[in-house]
Amino acid sequence: MTDATVDQTTRTGTVALAPAGTWHDYVALLKPRVMILVVLSGFAGLWIAPAAMHPVLAAVAVLCIAVGAGAAGAINMWYDRDIDSVMARTKGRPIVDGRVAPADALAFGVVLTLGSVAILGLAVNWVAAAVLALASAFYVFVYTVWLKRRTPQNIVIGGAAGAFPPIIGWAAATGEVGLVPIVLFALIFMWTPPHFWALALYRRIEYAAAGVPMLPVVAGERETKRQMLIYTALLLPLAPLPWILGATGAVYGVASIALGLAFLGTAWRVWREDGAATGHRAAKQMFGFSILYLFALFALMIVDRAAAQPGVT
Repeated sequence: MTDATVDQTTRTGTVALAPAGTWHDYVALLKPRVMILVVLSGFAGLWIAPAAMHPVLAAVAVLCIAVGAGAAGAINMWYDRDIDSVMARTKGRPIVDGRVAPADALAFGVVLTLGSVAILGLAVNWVAAAVLALASAFYVFVYTVWLKRRTPQNIVIGGAAGAFPPIIGWAAATGEVGLVPIVLFALIFMWTPPHFWALALYRRIEYAAAGVPMLPVVAGERETKRQMLIYTALLLPLAPLPWILGATGAVYGVASIALGLAFLGTAWRVWREDGAATGHRAAKQMFGFSILYLFALFALMIVDRAAAQPGVT
C-alpha cells in the first residue's frame, strides 16, 4: 500500500492509508521559487524605508512575509488541485501526486497564514500584519476562488496579491504606508500581466483544457500580445520613480531605464512573432527575462541603497 493511494480503496475493499508527505513535499507546497521574488521585494521595501530596524526584527518580518506568501500558495494548491492535474507544469505538485492529502495541505496553509500574521503583529507591528493578512486574503479569496476561473482579467486584478510584499516590508520598518511602497506595489502590479501572459501564450492549450479563461484562450494571441506591449511600455516610466522620489540612487535609476527598454524589446519581439511557426520562442524568452527584470530591479534597489549607507563601501 503506497502513499499515492490517498482517498482510494484497494481491490480488497480496505481503506488506503493517508499519505505521509515528507518535509520536501510540504516545502513544495509553499512554492519556493515564487517565494524568492516575494522575499526579495519584501526586503527591498524594508531596506529602503527611511527608518532603521533591528536586524532580528527585520529577519522576523521577512520570514513572516515569506511564510505568509507560501501559506497562501499552499491553500491555492489545495483549491486548484483539480485543474493542476490537467496542466503539465503543475501535475507534479504534491497534492496532485498524492504525496500530501488535500486536508493536510489546507490545514498547513491556514495554520501558517494565521501564525505568520500573528507573529508579525506581535513582534513587529500590526500595520504590517494587517497588510500581510490582506495580501493573503486577496490571493486566496479574490484571485484563486473568485477571479481565476471566471475572467480573463484574473491576472490583471489578481496580480495585486503578489504586489503587497514591498508595502509589508516598508510598514514593518516605519509602521505606516507611504508613496514609495505604493509605487513599488504598482511596479509589480503592472509587471504581472505581461509576465503571466507570456507564459499563457505557449501554455494556451493547457489553460484551455483546464477551463482557465486566460487572455490568450478568450481573446486570442493578437489581443494578448497587444496588451502585453502596452503594459510593458507603461513599466518604462514607472520603474525609475523610486529614484525620482529619492528612495534610491542614480545607479538604480539608470539601470531601471535600461532594463525597461530591454523588457519592452522582448515584448516587441513577441508582437512580431508568428508563434505557430516558431513554437512561441519569443514568448518563452520574454517569460524568462521578465523574472530577471523584476529580480534585477529589486536587487539594484537594495545594492544602491546599501552603497549610500554610512560606512558602506
